[in-house]
Amino acid sequence: MIDGIYITSDKSKLDIAFIHDYLSNQAYWAKGRSMELVKKSIENSLCFGVFTSDEKQIGFARIATDFVVFAWLMDAFIDEEYRGKGIGKYLIETIVNHHELINVNGIGLRTNDVHELYKQFGFEEIPNPETWMLRKKK
Repeated sequence: MIDGIYITSDKSKLDIAFIHDYLSNQAYWAKGRSMELVKKSIENSLCFGVFTSDEKQIGFARIATDFVVFAWLMDAFIDEEYRGKGIGKYLIETIVNHHELINVNGIGLRTNDVHELYKQFGFEEIPNPETWMLRKKK
């Protein structure tokens, strides 16, 4: 834990406007994502909000999963003002040790720039990538 920072999976605490603003305006992977789609993604995911002791939301991540075989980590971020303080590590540690995810066979993700962060928590390049397939929206 980090002094003054806590993480919760209680969706009622999430600041949807903050999450939408970050994703649609700052995140390279979600630029332009509508408020409606952000809300829908939150409704259908296990979510993690990162908060200061005065209840200001400063980070977020979500997981899509069946809670048995596979989980997919998405939309993980820490507000720029709070980066470099170990909060991102705290968030990923919380997720991989969450009681509903601890026994999932695998957690996947995509990233362009923070591979080293995820490697600290056991994430590695996909073995046999030729066996994976993806159907993208046209």
